[in-house]
Amino acid sequence: MNTLTTKTVRVEALARVEGEGAFYVKVREGKVEDAQLRIYEPPRFFEAFLRGRSYAEAPDITARICGICPVAYQMSAVHAMEAIFGVRVEGPLRELRRLLYCGEWIESHALHMFMLHAPDFLGYADAIQMAADHPDLVLQALRIKKVGNDIVALLGGREIHPINVRVGGFYHIPKRREWSRIVEELKWARDAMAELVKWTGLLPFPEFEQPYEFVALRHPEEYPFNEGRLVSNRGLDIPISAFEEFMVEEHLPHSTSLHAHIKDRGAYFVGPLARYNLNFDRLSPPAQEAARAAGLGPTCNNPFQSIIVRGVETLYAIDEALRILEDYPEPDAPYVQYEVRGGVGHGCTEAPRGILYHRYVLDDNGVIVSARITPPTAQNQATIEADLRAFVEPRVHLPLNELTWQCEQAIRNYDPCISCSTHFLRLNIERV
Repeated sequence: MNTLTTKTVRVEALARVEGEGAFYVKVREGKVEDAQLRIYEPPRFFEAFLRGRSYAEAPDITARICGICPVAYQMSAVHAMEAIFGVRVEGPLRELRRLLYCGEWIESHALHMFMLHAPDFLGYADAIQMAADHPDLVLQALRIKKVGNDIVALLGGREIHPINVRVGGFYHIPKRREWSRIVEELKWARDAMAELVKWTGLLPFPEFEQPYEFVALRHPEEYPFNEGRLVSNRGLDIPISAFEEFMVEEHLPHSTSLHAHIKDRGAYFVGPLARYNLNFDRLSPPAQEAARAAGLGPTCNNPFQSIIVRGVETLYAIDEALRILEDYPEPDAPYVQYEVRGGVGHGCTEAPRGILYHRYVLDDNGVIVSARITPPTAQNQATIEADLRAFVEPRVHLPLNELTWQCEQAIRNYDPCISCSTHFLRLNIERV
């Protein structure tokens, strides 16, 4: 019997992009005929805000794009400027940049895993309800998150939108004695996180794998934060400066968010799952061991298991922070000297959600002529839509509440900068 059924899952609020959206699916005779992730975010004009401003303002302006991953915006901006000025940040200053990135990964991943994603697997509407039955889990998660925030606050100048990052390094370097309390908390967090990764491996995961093209940075020696080449599991291997030759952004009528794809190839997937699949051999031994203890091998193609991968990356970031702080590198100067000049610079670093690309054109006085910023969520938009098409089709028979819940969870696999953790999609299914 033919029926007409409408089901809705509504996007109430999006973090950083501050927009609303809906997901529309048309099903004909049991097959998905059309699927659209409609995002109604207002234009934010950050690239336009940057035009006419000094290169030195870019790190602080772009940090305001996101309250969860401002370090990523700052790092991509300073790397692009340093490419223009011919600056090499090495030794202790480079280590401290990694430390700052560790702080951001720890706080961002802990927030997403335990406050936004875990309630889906445990059947709770939100983390507040989950905390009533799992107080120890929530308290541990908040304590781990605070360690990350403390690193960002001490090295970045404050927890949200840090102000201590500059082209060439930092404005100020904390003294060794200031890190003692954070080191002790990191040691506790390392043990706690190892157990929590094992716990994530016990969660119920739907069977869902897709033939993704994963894209991430790859460094010859390190799990990537700030540097490397852009690579994929299908042969892409390019310098950061070639990003725009291969990655194309387009505007689709149903969404104000740009959709990115690889030229002549299609959608691609950035973020923890991409980094893990392309850089497993660069993880620290404890992180690799934790992944195996949670049931993962060197590759993972199930986006629902991204909660495990984020845990593995959090453990890696804790390990890396401790490694750096055990032999705290106090630089001779807080930044590298340089001469301002005009040119084109490209920067790409690994935000918690994936690669974040910046490109700037400067005039001879260091004034920004043009800017382009491509955040991870824009790069994942097309893949999110493709995932939802594939995920919904075998589940269209489910009751509204259950299908709504599962679609929300599928979206949250990507941690797409959405501030509201529940009831954030509107899904219309039209059966013909």
